[in-house]
Amino acid sequence: MRVLAVGCHPDDLEIACAGTLHKYVKSGAEVYMCHVANGDKGHKIIMPDELRSMRHQEAEHAAAIVGARKIFDLDVPDLEVNSSNMELKKKMIRVIKETRPDIIITHSPNDYMTDHVEVSKLVFDASFGASVDHIESDLGSCEVAPLFYMDTLAGVGFQPEDYVDVTDEIEVKLKALNCHESQIKWMMEHDKIDFLDFVRTCSKYRGLQCSVPYAEAFTKCYTWPRMATKRLLP
Repeated sequence: MRVLAVGCHPDDLEIACAGTLHKYVKSGAEVYMCHVANGDKGHKIIMPDELRSMRHQEAEHAAAIVGARKIFDLDVPDLEVNSSNMELKKKMIRVIKETRPDIIITHSPNDYMTDHVEVSKLVFDASFGASVDHIESDLGSCEVAPLFYMDTLAGVGFQPEDYVDVTDEIEVKLKALNCHESQIKWMMEHDKIDFLDFVRTCSKYRGLQCSVPYAEAFTKCYTWPRMATKRLLP
């Protein structure tokens, strides 16, 4: 099985679905991670060029802990993600054609900020575009993959339809998240937010909903031809 997870910023996948991704890896699946925005404006003191490089390195370390086979970085500056940009759409199509996923996981269409919402739309459009031979034609085409949306930040406005038990994966999830030191350390020192505890608490809350210690939550995209007759989440 081949799994592609597309997040906006370098830590978004660790926050919302790293437990699920690691569970896939343990089952023998090929997992690929993609970040659309480079996170260059996610700090008050570190300047964008320096932060961009730091966050890329942090993402590489986190992906290694999750067990991803490859990480893609589309390198869009923060707050500039535009799903209508054809060049960006072609880059996303290339990622999908290269990985040929059996399932794609990305942001919910009603997540909390514009970049996340634009990534959701970008992946929806590009996952269909990848089925077209004459776009990025050197890579051929692939089937339109089933699309799953991961939880919003803090679960606000998100009604789960499916859960993955990540009890055995929770510590790996948090270890991967902790690789994003530029974010975790800053929020603790300057905003007094223990973000690791924040994410653990959200996972515990989703676990309470489905009677396990820790879980991650998802919804499905219900447009043709994205439906499947078998369970695709682990």
